[in-house]
Amino acid sequence: MPQTVQVGAILTNESSLMQQSFGLETTPCSGNWSLITVLDSFALDRKIHAAGWNCFFMAAEVKVMFFGSLGAAKIQNALQRILGKVKRQNFNGLEVTGIVAKHFLGVPYAVVSAHSRHVQLSCYLQGAQERQTSQDHAAWTKS
Repeated sequence: MPQTVQVGAILTNESSLMQQSFGLETTPCSGNWSLITVLDSFALDRKIHAAGWNCFFMAAEVKVMFFGSLGAAKIQNALQRILGKVKRQNFNGLEVTGIVAKHFLGVPYAVVSAHSRHVQLSCYLQGAQERQTSQDHAAWTKS
């Protein structure tokens, strides 16, 4: 996993049509997730809309807390825990929206938060089963 995961970082599922359709530059991150290296969320959104696709930003925030000071390894572990939480929703993207260090009674801790994203051609968000089917199809065409 790259050590440069910061607020605003966008991850994409390698089996999604998003990477294949838009030719995104990515680096492997965790499992079958890759970090988009060139574009920020606004530039990616403009590129998606220019191609006639739609990008959904899920309002539900996913948070993970860990004790200790901020460090690349701890942030990577927190991100893997977040990906584990959102895996069953079958969205093809994730945006890191917060990395905050705090103290409580002198004990340092940090909170990492993220929002799921989903890119698809239709303007109506697909159900979880339809998202899984489209990702399976994309993975099949990729191999």
